[in-house]
Amino acid sequence: MSRRFVVEADGGSRGNPGPAGYGALVRDADTGRVLAERAASVGRATNNVAEYGGLVAGLQAALDLDASAEVEVRMDSKLVVEQMSGRWKIKHPDMQQLALQARAIARKLGAVRYTWVPRAQNGAADALANSAMDGRPVHRDVAAEPSVAEDDVQPTAEPAPVVTTVTHLLRHGQTEHTPERRFSGRNELPLSRTGRAEAEAAGERAAELGIEVVVASPLRRTRETAEIVAARLGLPVEFDDDLVELDFGDLEGLTSDEARARHPLAVRRFLADVTVAAPGGESIADVGRRVAGARQRILARHAGRTVLVVSHVTPIKLLLAAGLGVGDDVVHRVFLEAASLCTVAWSTDGRSSVRLLNDTAHLR
Repeated sequence: MSRRFVVEADGGSRGNPGPAGYGALVRDADTGRVLAERAASVGRATNNVAEYGGLVAGLQAALDLDASAEVEVRMDSKLVVEQMSGRWKIKHPDMQQLALQARAIARKLGAVRYTWVPRAQNGAADALANSAMDGRPVHRDVAAEPSVAEDDVQPTAEPAPVVTTVTHLLRHGQTEHTPERRFSGRNELPLSRTGRAEAEAAGERAAELGIEVVVASPLRRTRETAEIVAARLGLPVEFDDDLVELDFGDLEGLTSDEARARHPLAVRRFLADVTVAAPGGESIADVGRRVAGARQRILARHAGRTVLVVSHVTPIKLLLAAGLGVGDDVVHRVFLEAASLCTVAWSTDGRSSVRLLNDTAHLR
């Protein structure tokens, strides 16, 4: 009976294109044991090219383990899964070449099928991709490492205590775009008079939450909100570029009706698929990758503390998605008011919980 493997693969780019890397691992399908890990830089490339790099590396690792194995490839890139399954065409020349490599390797294996999974279920491959982008490549064949008999294992120290970090997520106050719900991405609009009043009210609420750190997007509306709240708390503000709002490109400043009238097909595709970019801008998946990096930095630098994160609609929704362990497409099913508060707790044992959602009691 053929062995069965699961390949988990991912890739990312800090900028699109930008410094890029991939991550891939092979598991035994029956036990879940990791048999091989791969992570490497691909230079300057797009997210999609990096994801294909992860696919090729994962398939090659599976082939090296057992050419007769049946393989299920799991990726959170719907684009790659659909293209490799033969349902979507591949137009980008770099992706065409990588797809040819992947198919050539797949033909040498027993059987290969492709499955899309939510981002939250692809965390191990995502972590490897981030390791590659941080300059830490990985080439590990766990299956070839010497095993240790259970009787030979020495007693270990007590496990480290679980540390929980609480993040309060504050959306910025209103700008002139907010009342008409215009697409508001990378602009530098200031807070309106209403928005400043909302930030003041949020500061009073924040003073009751035991906040020790304030981290914010550097765009003007979030910077102003964070500075008003931080002044009330007597704290400095740290800024993280990866917390900025989605780049809406050609949709910037338009209402939903105006956007659909000017770009009907592009808007329909953008709203239907988290991997499709706004015309001239970013996709929700692009934002998800950089927000994941910001989350990892916050949790590493401020472990065990209570952190106020001042950001925008899309990054906050993606942090909520990570806290819930669901896919990025949940952003279309959550509504957040201006200056609303959400809360997510993250524990070092891998558990997370959403404790508050779209709370605006402080604004009334």
